[in-house]
Amino acid sequence: MPLNERDRIEILMMIGVGDRMRTQQEVCRLFHEMHPDREPVSQSTVSRIERKYRELGHVRDAPRQGRPKINENVQQDVILSALENPHCTVRQVSRDLNIGKSSVSNIFKKVKYHPYRVRLIHELAEDDFDRRTEFCEYMMDHNNQNNGFIANILFSDEATFFLNGHVNRQNTRYWSQENPHWMQEYHTQHPQKRAG
Repeated sequence: MPLNERDRIEILMMIGVGDRMRTQQEVCRLFHEMHPDREPVSQSTVSRIERKYRELGHVRDAPRQGRPKINENVQQDVILSALENPHCTVRQVSRDLNIGKSSVSNIFKKVKYHPYRVRLIHELAEDDFDRRTEFCEYMMDHNNQNNGFIANILFSDEATFFLNGHVNRQNTRYWSQENPHWMQEYHTQHPQKRAG
């Protein structure tokens, strides 16, 4: 267990001053007697604490290296931006608040916000149910008449790019702590689209 500032001050007091100074070995033994439930300190630790006090005049920890921690106000701003606009992207929030994308992601992770995708559902018209039944009957009749009819159908993947800003579920997210079961009706026939 690492020593805290209070422990280091206690070790300095055990070392003493002037003609009442103890050796490092005596300090180690005394510290262990006073704290038998803790891991004993070594002579090199006592030496380091004493040297640090002589050089710096204190035994506090040095400032940590690396990125500074994000303060709570910035964390609140990130969470508020997600509450105000759940469709925002990490990049948008990062740019708006002038902080790193990884910091925004870490804050979302810390408060258990997840990016949920939209689920696209096909819009159904009144006569769609009848048309689906007719199509199923048609396919069953053709399959009965020509065995292996379905095996001759070629299916392929198709990508559709909408030119009017229609929902692209690849880059649309909804940030929330719970799944909102976000759905949007999807029009299968659209006047402005380009297949790719």
